[in-house]
Amino acid sequence: MRTQVGIIGAGPAGLLLSHLLHLRGISSVVLEKRSRDYVERRVRAGVLEQGTVDTLVAAGVGGRLLREGLSHHGIELRYGGAGHRIPFEKLVPGRAITVYGQQEVVKDLIAARLEAGGDVRFEVEDVAVHSPGDRPYLTFGGERLDCDVIAGCDGFHGVSRPSVPPGVLRTYERDYPFAWLGILARVAPSSEELIYARTERGFALHSMRTPEISRFYLQVPPDAGEAEWPDERIWAELKARLETVPGFTLTTGEIIEKGVTPMRGFVTEPMQYGRLYLAGDAAHIVPPTGAKGLNLAVADVRVLTEALAAFFRDGSTELLDGYSGACLKRVWRAQHFSWWMTTLLHTFDSDDDYGRKLQLSYLDYVTSSDAAATTLAENYVGLPLEG
Repeated sequence: MRTQVGIIGAGPAGLLLSHLLHLRGISSVVLEKRSRDYVERRVRAGVLEQGTVDTLVAAGVGGRLLREGLSHHGIELRYGGAGHRIPFEKLVPGRAITVYGQQEVVKDLIAARLEAGGDVRFEVEDVAVHSPGDRPYLTFGGERLDCDVIAGCDGFHGVSRPSVPPGVLRTYERDYPFAWLGILARVAPSSEELIYARTERGFALHSMRTPEISRFYLQVPPDAGEAEWPDERIWAELKARLETVPGFTLTTGEIIEKGVTPMRGFVTEPMQYGRLYLAGDAAHIVPPTGAKGLNLAVADVRVLTEALAAFFRDGSTELLDGYSGACLKRVWRAQHFSWWMTTLLHTFDSDDDYGRKLQLSYLDYVTSSDAAATTLAENYVGLPLEG
């Protein structure tokens, strides 16, 4: 078999790249080790930046997103017994976020690729990368796929990044001393917008997926297990951390999914080697506080699409050679913003009273200064996309 671009991973990055390349007349094959049902049900991020929404709409896969997505024009920072709204419509006019589950994005992209006759293969075994520096090809399940370029969109634990020879990539990492317990509940949201709550008990986030389904997160110890958190304990702790302002009552209901997510930051440099290009979680991980993971993947794919279009159109490698540098500028901005949001809102066991006072002082600054609030708002809704 032969194709122009071999893509490993049928998550948002791999599927969107395949679709954008299709729109440019460039062939691709997507290889995914999981089943279609698994990737379509996998619950992940749900906050889409303005640029991500614009990209999906322009690519012709945003119809359901526009109908069912929840557009938000602000978020609330809750601490010290009061709520403080960060108004996007005032601080960054014309820009917003949309709440729409990552699994819904994946469903839309799979449907679009299959409708267009795209080659997306699920439950593929033993994917391996060969000769990424010069004449790349992939093997899987006893078959061989020759390609001009390989795109590694297979996540943090995938095979793409480890296929780069030792010593080529440099990694930067930071592990945080806590995790997030995330739950999905069959209950109407108790707020129209996301609530980021900082309390002495720890951080909590009230989010949503649909008008009938809510998403919540609790800061928990890094070694916490799901068994330690029965439903009754989860709701009691969410109430303790969210019912801190007068008149707010948290609606409870059936918990339909729960899981613990470690908090880490990770970046690999460069994001390319020879004819292998890494995108999304294969190249970088951010703590979820800033809602940047999926959005960074989309930004990577946009840059890579433009570079590949130039390469296949006239043989130019200029944009491909600059792919990593172009992406990393945005990646590090997102890393900093995610670190900043995380340290601003979480409690740290190592903090003394001095550290807590500094944290509260900065929260007061962000919620009382338009300049500080604008910095939060423009990073949260997403900086302009390249490509």
